Amino acid sequence: MDRRSILPAALALLFFASTARSSDFDVTKYGASGGAGSDITQGLVGAWKEACAATNASKLLVPAGTYVLREVLLEGPCNSSIEFQVDGTLQAPADPAQIKTDGWVTFQNVDLFTLSGKGTFDGQGKAAWAKNDCTKKKDCAALPTNLRFNFVTNSIVKDITSLDSKYFHVNVLGGKNFTLQHVNIIAPGDSPNTDGIHIGRSNGVNIIDAGIKTGDDCISLGDGSQQINITGVTCGPGHGISVGSLGKYKAEEPVAGIYVKNCTITGTMNGVRIKTWPASPAGHATDMHFEDITLDNVGTPVLIDQQYCPWNQCNAQAPSLIKLSNVSFRRIQGTSSTQVAVKLACSSGCPCDQVEVSDIDITYTGAEGPATSDCSNVKPTLSGKQNPAICANATGSTVAQ
Repeated sequence: MDRRSILPAALALLFFASTARSSDFDVTKYGASGGAGSDITQGLVGAWKEACAATNASKLLVPAGTYVLREVLLEGPCNSSIEFQVDGTLQAPADPAQIKTDGWVTFQNVDLFTLSGKGTFDGQGKAAWAKNDCTKKKDCAALPTNLRFNFVTNSIVKDITSLDSKYFHVNVLGGKNFTLQHVNIIAPGDSPNTDGIHIGRSNGVNIIDAGIKTGDDCISLGDGSQQINITGVTCGPGHGISVGSLGKYKAEEPVAGIYVKNCTITGTMNGVRIKTWPASPAGHATDMHFEDITLDNVGTPVLIDQQYCPWNQCNAQAPSLIKLSNVSFRRIQGTSSTQVAVKLACSSGCPCDQVEVSDIDITYTGAEGPATSDCSNVKPTLSGKQNPAICANATGSTVAQ
């Protein structure tokens, strides 16, 4: 399927579902009254079971109010399309020990699903962040993600807010024809491992007009991400928009067809980047394009890092064997908070292939001097404006212009 047809197809299916005669299920009629301390868990589970069993389109409603929600798995397959409209605030247990799996709210095996509303999923993550020990342990304890979508297809998430997740805010696994639109994600810049949206092993995912403020990657794309369209995202604080990290585990699936366009990145650790682990198993990621990106005070705005090794938890001496090819960075402009504005650090064991850098205009005003670039093991094709000069002092490669 042409990537441009993915979003219209999803919206057409959901429009058809939403215009069909629907049955409404107000969770407050299932024992959830709202107000401080009101536990919505049993009411929501009961309403979901009935809505999922309905033979015509159905809608669950959480009205305005504040509700306690314990760990829930909302599972299909359902008999018809289903919408979950959240207009209130759902609060997770503050103590992460009360959530026994890696997800607070999990939607699984659902087709023709809509999550909508002006409501908030409040993960109450502050107490959990202090227990995050990933900087010390390679296999650190898993903390729960606010919203997990496992094998959810032909579906849309729109307008909702994810606040202060204990770990990732949104995780999409095995999704197909899945759209996130006008989603707001909020956490402090110092909250650890709170990636805004993480996608893995999914095909045809669209992220549109999202606002993401968090303590890790605004968006991260794991192995098996294919035909991913990201447009109109505002990112910051955070670590930027990233493909990867890739190559940490065996049997990872290829990445292909990543399109990041018309995004604004502000005050982040990185801008747009691709990151792979050294000493990785063989793999490949191809057809990745970053275009029309606006930067404001961003550290390393354009980055390929094939020596990604946080907290020294790897064999940094062995090269990455993830082959990167057909990569472009086009029309990227703004300001950098570090002198090295463009860094293309490709693998010595598997150099990058078909890298294009076009119309770059990034300035740096620090005491060290003007912005620079740093390149290794890459032969980029350059065109248009090049500020700073790209790969002027490249090692392990020659520059093709």
